Amino acid sequence: MDMTLVVGSKTFSSWSLRPWLVLKQTNIPFTEVVIPLNQVATREQIKRYSPSGRIPVLLHGDVRIWDSLAIAEYLHELFPDKGLWPQNMADRALARSVSAEMHSGFGAMRQQLSMNVTKRFSTPDLTDDTQSDLKRVFDIWNECLNRSGGPFLFGSFTIADAMYAPVTTRLTTYSIPLTGAIEKYVHTMGALPAMQEWVRSAIGEAEGS
Repeated sequence: MDMTLVVGSKTFSSWSLRPWLVLKQTNIPFTEVVIPLNQVATREQIKRYSPSGRIPVLLHGDVRIWDSLAIAEYLHELFPDKGLWPQNMADRALARSVSAEMHSGFGAMRQQLSMNVTKRFSTPDLTDDTQSDLKRVFDIWNECLNRSGGPFLFGSFTIADAMYAPVTTRLTTYSIPLTGAIEKYVHTMGALPAMQEWVRSAIGEAEGS
């Protein structure tokens, strides 16, 4: 049964990147529908697919799933052989915890360092709340990488990496100074062919606007 993932503009849509990356990185076939954001017809187009009026949305037969983490969990259930969560129970619990924390938190970082994968800016004056968010992200990454040995948060690619993928692009966009394991992890994520494909598509959007 064919899958369709409805996403927003790749330049800006951090939530769309997450399940898209899960699908691409694990070679799960799907059809992609891109809805340009911040346009007059955007809301109407999204409502055609999403009961919540938000994207991304995964369409699979009669099933509609309109939340990034819920989509990732659905894919894990459909394809348990893809290793989307760690096999070890304790690691899996940690991976789910840090993914849920990303899903629900870090509001200051999201606001001040909004996603734009086509731009590069000098390092801004970060608010205290944004600095606190970044410190927490780096603490999470260091804990996971020290535990797993890398190159991904839990050794091999998992949903947790997809959940933090937009953060890695933000760090690059806003020239946030990085060192050590954090810098290496950001480079690892940015070097993924799927991430590079996403960025190329975003650049194409900008050139076509």
